[in-house]
Amino acid sequence: MSSVMKPAIPRTADPLLIDGVEYQSRLLVGTGKYKDMDETRAAIEASGAEIITVAIRRTNIGQHAGEPNLLDVLPPDRYTYLPNTAGCYSAEDAVRTCRLARELLDGHNLVKLEVLGDEKTLFPDITQTLEAARTLINDGFRVMVYTNDDPIIAKRLEDMGCVAVMPLAAPIGSGLGIRNPYNILTIVENASVPILVDAGVGCASDAAIAMELGCGGVLMNTAIAGAQNPVLMASAMKKAIEAGRESFLAGRIPRKRFASASSPLDGTFFG
Repeated sequence: MSSVMKPAIPRTADPLLIDGVEYQSRLLVGTGKYKDMDETRAAIEASGAEIITVAIRRTNIGQHAGEPNLLDVLPPDRYTYLPNTAGCYSAEDAVRTCRLARELLDGHNLVKLEVLGDEKTLFPDITQTLEAARTLINDGFRVMVYTNDDPIIAKRLEDMGCVAVMPLAAPIGSGLGIRNPYNILTIVENASVPILVDAGVGCASDAAIAMELGCGGVLMNTAIAGAQNPVLMASAMKKAIEAGRESFLAGRIPRKRFASASSPLDGTFFG
C-alpha cells in the first residue's frame, strides 16, 4: 500500500517532509478512545490530519473478521496509516506488532514505534526502544519513534536511521503540556529529521507552543478523543498547529525586561 495520500487541500510551500513524502498537515491524530466510528471519522476530518495512527493491538484493520474495520471508515487511499506499537512493553512484542501491521497493510513499512516501561507512567523504556528500532530498521521499516525528551537519546535514534523522532511533552494522556520546553528546543536544534511532539498535549495552546519551538508537527489522541466535544477540539488543534507554525516562521520579538515605545522618541522635536 502506498504511503502517499491524495490530499483534498492545495499544496503549500511549507510541507512536512517525512521519509521523502510531503504532507500539508502537521497534525497527526490517533484513532482510539472515541465513542464510536462515526465520532472517529468526524474528528479526524475536522482535524485536517493526513497521517493517522492506529494501535494494532487494539484496533481492527482486518485481523478480526466480522468486526467493524477502521479501513472502511477511514480509507487508506485518503489517509496515510501509521501503525503503532501502543501497549508493547518489550522490543520483541513491538517488532512482532510491526510485522503484523506490514502484513495487514500490504507491505506498508512506515510505523510508529513505542515501547513502554511501566503501566502507571507509560514512560518509554529506552533500552528496549533502541533495540526494537535497530531490528526494525534492519528489517526495512521506516521508523517514527516515541521517546523521552532527552536530547542525547533523540540524536542517537536519528543516527540509527529513524525517519522522525517523537519526544514526549509530558506523560501519555496527562494533558500537562510541554514540561521541558528547553529540552524540546535542544532536540529540534540538533536534528536533521522531523521532530514531532508526542504525548502530553492537552489543549490548543500546548500544540501552538510545540510548533513555536520549531517542531515539525504534533501527534495527539487523548487531547481530542477525551475532550467534551472531540470534533470541536480537533478543529481547534488544527488551527493551533497552523498558527504556531506561522508564528515560528515569522520570528517572534525578543523578550525584554522592560517596555519599549512602539514609536521611539529619539530625534523627535517638541515645540
